[in-house]
Amino acid sequence: MKALLNTLFVLILGIFPPVECYSQATVQKAPKQKPNIIIIFCDDLGYGDLACYGSEVNNTPNLDQMAEEGMRFTDFYSAASVCSPSRASLMTACYPKRVGFGFGQRRWVLFPGDSVGLNPEEMTIPKMLKSQGYNTGMLGKWHLGDQPEFLPANNGFDSYFGIPYSNDMDIYLQNVKCPPLPVMHNDKVVDSEPNQVPLTGVFLDKAKDFIYESKDQPFFLYFSHFYVHTPIYVPFPFLKASNNGPYGAAVEYIDYCTGEIINTLKELGIDDNTLIIFTSDNGSNLQNGGSNGNLRGGKGSTWEGGMRMPCIMRWPGMIPEGAVCSEITTTMDILPTLTQFVGGTLLEDKIIDGKDISSLMFMEDGAESPHEVFVYYLTNKLNAVRSGRWKLFIEKGPILYDLENDIAETTDLHEKYPEVVARLMKYADEYREDLGDELQGVEGKNCRPPGHVNDAKTLTPYDWVHPYLRGNEK
Repeated sequence: MKALLNTLFVLILGIFPPVECYSQATVQKAPKQKPNIIIIFCDDLGYGDLACYGSEVNNTPNLDQMAEEGMRFTDFYSAASVCSPSRASLMTACYPKRVGFGFGQRRWVLFPGDSVGLNPEEMTIPKMLKSQGYNTGMLGKWHLGDQPEFLPANNGFDSYFGIPYSNDMDIYLQNVKCPPLPVMHNDKVVDSEPNQVPLTGVFLDKAKDFIYESKDQPFFLYFSHFYVHTPIYVPFPFLKASNNGPYGAAVEYIDYCTGEIINTLKELGIDDNTLIIFTSDNGSNLQNGGSNGNLRGGKGSTWEGGMRMPCIMRWPGMIPEGAVCSEITTTMDILPTLTQFVGGTLLEDKIIDGKDISSLMFMEDGAESPHEVFVYYLTNKLNAVRSGRWKLFIEKGPILYDLENDIAETTDLHEKYPEVVARLMKYADEYREDLGDELQGVEGKNCRPPGHVNDAKTLTPYDWVHPYLRGNEK
């Protein structure tokens, strides 16, 4: 019955998506004190990977419960469809191209030993919260530069334990020469031979410790999973219980970790004053059991499946229970929204693209998306523009989709609605002038450079030999 209801829900959502935020409950509209903030950020988790987003193969009871107790977003976007750019946009509230992250130094994302990274002059979520008295901690994947100047410990986080880039960027990555994968504590490598199977469990234990240690002051925890990025390593009990192989086991371990974090908050009596935001960096790569639901395409594309994310927000007494929001929202909105909650300030001399979405979260009367336009970049190329229900592909277009009635992007309507095409093309021209477009040879007048260092070095040496092979080197 649950599978049937989930299927019907997804079909109905595709045909008649909600047109505004709605719920059966009402709550207060302004926080009385600075909330604790937890962002749970997944890696390559797709729009259709959670049961509350229609999955029939992955068991996610904790996230489903979180959605029932909070708000589920249907039109929530990452600003990029791959790792490093999407994480830069989360941290800075900017389109990746604005902060020099449209393309990595050598490839789409950053690799070990690259000399570029997150510019220390940018305002970030942890920097803003730290300025307001927050204890800031990060666990898991960073992927915004592995040089000392770019690491979490030097960019607003009081503590960090995790891996500095993707979990496949070690000596086993095919066709790319990499050093072994390091595990870091603050700015020091503490393990260059990690077993990835128990590593997420270590992150979870440290997350609980951080919450216990920070319970008497406002805190910010950024729990950045390396699941479900390949290669997938999961503890055997989850693998054994999964109906969707290692991929499903990783999704269900993410769900378990989320439940454990919420239970810790309840145990300490701070659950009601904690905002939890759960989302992903980009869509599923559609391999090994991943799903983007009814969305077209996946990771590395500007189809909806590449950039429309599952997102759940929970804040008891503040965000209505069982709410669904279909307004356009993005990861870039998190920083300005949190800034409003805590009374912080952003840098006045730097343009940001994110907006305060608190009115949507609290379901204020007449609340609408603050984004008249959302643009889809693939590296430094402007691919598409969305305004309201309409999405226009311009790189190989014009191709026009009505996302309100065609979530899977199947029917081109550009000949039927030339006035819509003209309006969205005007938006595209404006963003092209602002942010640039490699296809048109336009740099963009309001872009900033990434951070850069000379004489960059890898955190672990290339000549490392796996312990199983030591003594048998050729």
